[in-house]
Amino acid sequence: MKSIINYFSHPLLKIPLLAGLATGVLCFLYFLALYAIGVPALGNIRVLDFGIHIIVMVAAVWYYRKYIGHGHLHLWEGLTIGYVLNTIAALVTSWLVYLFVTQVDPGVFAEYVVNSKKLLLEGKKQITDQFGPETFAEQWNKVSTMQPGVLLPDELTKKTALAVLPVLIISLIFRKQDYGVLR
Repeated sequence: MKSIINYFSHPLLKIPLLAGLATGVLCFLYFLALYAIGVPALGNIRVLDFGIHIIVMVAAVWYYRKYIGHGHLHLWEGLTIGYVLNTIAALVTSWLVYLFVTQVDPGVFAEYVVNSKKLLLEGKKQITDQFGPETFAEQWNKVSTMQPGVLLPDELTKKTALAVLPVLIISLIFRKQDYGVLR
């Protein structure tokens, strides 16, 4: 057990794990704020919480470079921090949202299903023209039978897809290596 704790006490894992946990909680608070003001909390406006991910990623990479790397940061370190932080944050957010819609207010998920059906109906002509009526019927069945468990992989895949470019850019911006060994 001690070896596992020692493994996770390495700053390259510890910093993004803690920052990811904090980011996940902040994103859930954003979800709760949307819920409190009456905005569909599972709607497209929730994607804006990725800004929290970016801000915390920048802070974590900067902190690691300044205090752990003493002014130096390899590209792979920045990528590791960004992806670990993003993954942990997405997992924490998705589980907290899942617990909220299953234990506190199932109406949030029901509203999400209704809005998804409405959106699907608005695009029905385009979907049937491009892919055929069978595809529309298949999508309608998927939306109609959706369960709250779909929120977990959905959050993780969306945040992973959104993170590819920002993590790379942040890592490249903060990258600074010591080339003294090459002289």
